[in-house]
Amino acid sequence: MAELEPQPFPPGRYPLIVVGSGPGGLQLTYCLRRLGIEHAVLSQDEAPGGMFRRWPVFQRMLSWTKPFTGFDRHSREYERYDWNSLLAEEEMHRGVMPEVMDGSSYFPSRPEMERGLALFAGRTGLRVRYRCGWETTRKDSAGDFVLGTTDGEYRAPILVFAVGVAQPFRPPIPGVAEVPHYGELRAVETYADRRVFIIGKQNSGFEIASGLLPWARQIILASPSPAKLSVNTHSLVGVRARYVQPYEDSVLAGGVIILDASIEEVKRAGNTYQVSTRNARENVSLVVEVDDVIAATGFTSPLRDLPDLGVRTVGQSRLPVQTPFWESASTPGIYFAGTINQGSQGMMKHGIPSNSGAVQGYRYNARVLARHLAEAHFGIQPPRRQIAADDVIPLLLAEARYGPELWHQRSYLAHVVAIDSDRGIVDQGITPLATFVDSAGHDGAAIALESNGREDLYPIVYVRRNNVVTEHLLPPDPLLDFERDEHRAAITAALEPLLSPSLAKPQR
Repeated sequence: MAELEPQPFPPGRYPLIVVGSGPGGLQLTYCLRRLGIEHAVLSQDEAPGGMFRRWPVFQRMLSWTKPFTGFDRHSREYERYDWNSLLAEEEMHRGVMPEVMDGSSYFPSRPEMERGLALFAGRTGLRVRYRCGWETTRKDSAGDFVLGTTDGEYRAPILVFAVGVAQPFRPPIPGVAEVPHYGELRAVETYADRRVFIIGKQNSGFEIASGLLPWARQIILASPSPAKLSVNTHSLVGVRARYVQPYEDSVLAGGVIILDASIEEVKRAGNTYQVSTRNARENVSLVVEVDDVIAATGFTSPLRDLPDLGVRTVGQSRLPVQTPFWESASTPGIYFAGTINQGSQGMMKHGIPSNSGAVQGYRYNARVLARHLAEAHFGIQPPRRQIAADDVIPLLLAEARYGPELWHQRSYLAHVVAIDSDRGIVDQGITPLATFVDSAGHDGAAIALESNGREDLYPIVYVRRNNVVTEHLLPPDPLLDFERDEHRAAITAALEPLLSPSLAKPQR
C-alpha cells in the first residue's frame, strides 16, 4: 500500500528545502518539524540512510553504541555513550540504535545502522520525497533558489544541503584512474593469496587492510604522510581504534607493510601492476610489483553546480567554506548539514578539529542549526528559561560532566548563559563556541570541554564582560568528574564578577 501513496512535497515553492536523507538530513528535518518550520525534504535515495545504505564496505561502523553505561538508554546522559542514534525530544524516540543491534559488537554493523535510521524516521513520522534527484541549481529574478530535479522544479529562499562527502576522489597520479576506488572493491575472497597495494593511510585505507587481512598474502599501505592514530590525536583525524590490527601486523612483520611514500605512477604490466613510489624523507624511488591496487584516496562533496552560484570550497574534499552556523560564507541562503559540516572549522583549539564529520557531532549541529534558522529567517524564538544566580555554577559543572554536546564537540559547541538586562540570567543552551567568543553580545559565560593532545580532558569557561572575553581553565580530573570542590572553587572565582547581585538580576 505504501507504494500507492502519493509522494510528499510535489514540485513548487517552499519556505525551505532540505536535500538529503542521510542522518544529517533526517536529524535536521526532525528538528525543523519540532519548531514548526514548514519545509520540503528531497532525496535521490529510495529510503532513509544516506551513505550508510552502502558503506562502510566491510560492514562495521567506526562509532560505538555501548549497551550498558549506568544511564537509562532514553536519557540525555546516555547520548555520550551512544554515538549512532539520532536525537529526539520525546523519550520514547531516543536511543534507537541499541534496539537493532545483535550484541556481537558495540560497533554496529552497516545494516544495523541503516535499520536504526529507518526506524527513527518511521517512528517520528519524518516525510521525505524519495527517488527525487537534485540535478541543477540557479537563482531566479525574485531571489529564490531554483532546484532542478528528476521530478521537476522546486523553489525556496533557503536551501540546506545534507548530501555527505561521498563522491570518490582520485588524485592526478598517472594510472590511478584505472584502478578501483574504495567503493568499487570486488568480493573479498577474490583477493585470496594476492599482493595488494592500497593508496592512502586514512580510515578507508586501514579499513580495507583490516578486511583483507584474512585473505591477502601481502598488504602494502602507502601515502606521503605518516599514519596517525585518532586516540593519540584526540580527534577523528587519524586511524580509528577499530583499524589498528594492520599496524600490529606491520610491526610484527605479519604481512603488512606501511610506507611513507608518494605515489608517482601506477602501470599495468601483464597480470600485475607496477607502482612507482618515492620515499617521503630520503627521496629514494622504489617500484613495487603487486596483483591489485586500490585507491583509498578519499571523497569530495557532491556540490554539483553550487560553485557556479558562488559557493566557495576548500581543500581536496571540496568542503564548502561555512560560517559558525553552517551557512555558505560566500553565498547567503545556502546552508549545510551532516558530515559536510566539517567545512565550519570552529576555533581549532590546539589544532584539534570538530567531530562534525561523524553522526555524534553533526546531530547536535543540526539541532543548533534548526534553532538558528527559526530565529534568523522565520521569526520564531524558541523559549529560553530564566535561571537563578545560585543555579548557574551547578548547571555549568553538570554540563561539563554529563553534557553530550560538549563531550562530542570539544572546543566547538558550548553551553552558554547570558545576562539579560530585562530578564536576568538566561540559559541560552548549546551554541557554537566561536559565536560566543568572536561576536558582540550580552555579558555571559560559556563552558566547553577541551583537550590539547597531551594532557587530560578539562573544562574551560569563557567569560564575556563588556564584550571582552577571558578564558579560565578548570582542573582536569583522572575520573572525569568535574563537579568536585576544586572545580566549584575555580568556576566561582571565574564567574564572581559576572554573578554579583547588582549585575545578575533584572533591571527594573
